[in-house]
Amino acid sequence: MTTDAATEVFVEHRPVLMGVAYRMLGRVADAEDVVQEAWLRWSGVDRSDVREPRRYLVRITTRLAIDRLRQLRSRNEAYVGPWLPEPYLTDFGDTVPDAAERAVLADSVSLAVLVVLESLSPLERAVFVLREAFGFPFADIAVTLERSEAAVRQLAGRARKHVDEGRPRYEVDPAERRDLTERFLAAAAEGDLEGLMSMLAPDVRLVGDSGGRARAPRRVLESADKVGRFLVGVTRKGVADVSFRSLEVNGGPALLVLSAGKPDSVFQLDVADGRIQCVYIIRNPEKLVSLSAG
Repeated sequence: MTTDAATEVFVEHRPVLMGVAYRMLGRVADAEDVVQEAWLRWSGVDRSDVREPRRYLVRITTRLAIDRLRQLRSRNEAYVGPWLPEPYLTDFGDTVPDAAERAVLADSVSLAVLVVLESLSPLERAVFVLREAFGFPFADIAVTLERSEAAVRQLAGRARKHVDEGRPRYEVDPAERRDLTERFLAAAAEGDLEGLMSMLAPDVRLVGDSGGRARAPRRVLESADKVGRFLVGVTRKGVADVSFRSLEVNGGPALLVLSAGKPDSVFQLDVADGRIQCVYIIRNPEKLVSLSAG
């Protein structure tokens, strides 16, 4: 395989590798570092011995991501306030034409699922990502993790049980979610507390991630009254030279708030039964770097 051919193969599989690495790590920059290291390994290997490049590249990426995740765990212990994944642009478009596959990929990268995945062991997380998001056979995962197939099946069962118990189960119409997101923006921008309250579920939660580097609640807010008043208070204080952009991140619609053209925060909503169940706010500047204000 020539160098040009090897590059073409890697570029072809890069979206899958990035998808695996991001779901393992929850951080775009760390995922990109892992994929770059996978490229260095790929460029240096004797590719005549590689029968299935996709399987080989996923194996390398997964192992590198496990090592990186173990390094990051100690860093997270000192994180200030609630932790949320870094927003990840996910406009699958024509790259995933099958609607069912698109739904699985979107669900596996949602903020709610990634938060739960943080509580899994690195091996459990790897099994969940490879099996649930990308449909790899247990036999392939066993080779990747250097474990028996029986052990991998046990890891998969524990991971699936933990995720099912830890995440909310919302059956959401994407159009309804997008409509509520737009109405949410309008009401928040106008400081319309009554309008906001009409959209919030009674037990709505607000999770703000600032890492201690921007203004955001240091604890999860619960109840429509607390969340509504907080949102109105934020809009009344205002953001300098504010503008908004609609994005698709982590499998769903989101709002990017810009201040003087630079990313200030990202809002995303979990919706069910026509009401907002959870408001996610990401304000840690480090987590907004990958979102171009373009």
